[in-house]
Amino acid sequence: MNENLKVQGFFLIDVDVVALNNAGKNVMSNFDNAVATKSIIKNGRNYTYVSGQAVRFWWRDSLQKNCGWQLSPVIREDKIAYTNANPIEYPDDDVFGYMRAASEEIIDEKGKKKKVNITVTRISPLKNSVIVSACAVRPVENWSSMARQEGDSVPYGKQEYSAIMKGMFSLDLNMVGTFSNYNKTGFQNLSQKLKEEAMERGCIEKNDPFITGQKLVQLPLGTRIQRATDTIKALKNISGGAMQTNNMGDVTPKFIVIASTNSGNHPFSHIVSSYGDREERVKLNIDSLKEVINEYRNDFIGKIFIGRRSGFFDGEDEALKSLQQEYQDIVVYGPVNAMIDAYCEQITNQMK
Repeated sequence: MNENLKVQGFFLIDVDVVALNNAGKNVMSNFDNAVATKSIIKNGRNYTYVSGQAVRFWWRDSLQKNCGWQLSPVIREDKIAYTNANPIEYPDDDVFGYMRAASEEIIDEKGKKKKVNITVTRISPLKNSVIVSACAVRPVENWSSMARQEGDSVPYGKQEYSAIMKGMFSLDLNMVGTFSNYNKTGFQNLSQKLKEEAMERGCIEKNDPFITGQKLVQLPLGTRIQRATDTIKALKNISGGAMQTNNMGDVTPKFIVIASTNSGNHPFSHIVSSYGDREERVKLNIDSLKEVINEYRNDFIGKIFIGRRSGFFDGEDEALKSLQQEYQDIVVYGPVNAMIDAYCEQITNQMK
């Protein structure tokens, strides 16, 4: 297996009349009870977005509901909260990372029990961007009310919008199911006690390819592959967003580009662009995609999989088929879910 194997993914969602991630009270509203949606200004234009934290919540939820993951329990103490920090037992601790300061009971050289302070941290192998509108968006405030058969209704305002939105993610396949436990910030993934338990449960030790003299603890290959492919396949059924009762939106990808690379740099960030007088329309930039393939060709490992849902960007179908024909040695094009499954087959072989 390549020691620097990364999954790089780019996707688009298409939503209508939604409020996917709210930002609290709308201070610009004439309503006393009004909620604003999250948005940000770039080059004088307004872009709506979903925070990266919210995206990760959706992703975890999809893995639990659609892939059968048992999520790590959350422990709350005073004003802090943390997960169990056991990546051997809980796959979300493995893939999403953690930080926990705690104490652990050990037996010293004299055979006596004593408590020692331990802090375990794990940098997340899965990294994701916010999901941000691919073009400028002007949310509108609409009037709603909470009303029943008796009593006066309670009016409130909410911001809603329609948008094509883009997101990116990266998954370090070498980190999935692989843990260090040496005393360095971000590298103390396991306590000594948990390392011993891991070895008893079938994990192995291997040399760290990047730090001489250090050992890594690694789960069995089948478990590592399962966790990696589950993480990618969860996108097929991902769901979430605020105000789903009245503003249900489909947040599954309608367009996706996914590939394996030997570097951490994400190459697909600018393959869509906005246009028009107000920058409020979106187009797929085929020339930009070709440029990425040409300039990063030596960084790609295996095929680049491009998926598109029928009914979305239909006008780009012929251009994407031509792209596949021109780069038939490296590009595969088809429906979104089929491309996700095909890519997962590729990384199953790449991780062996």
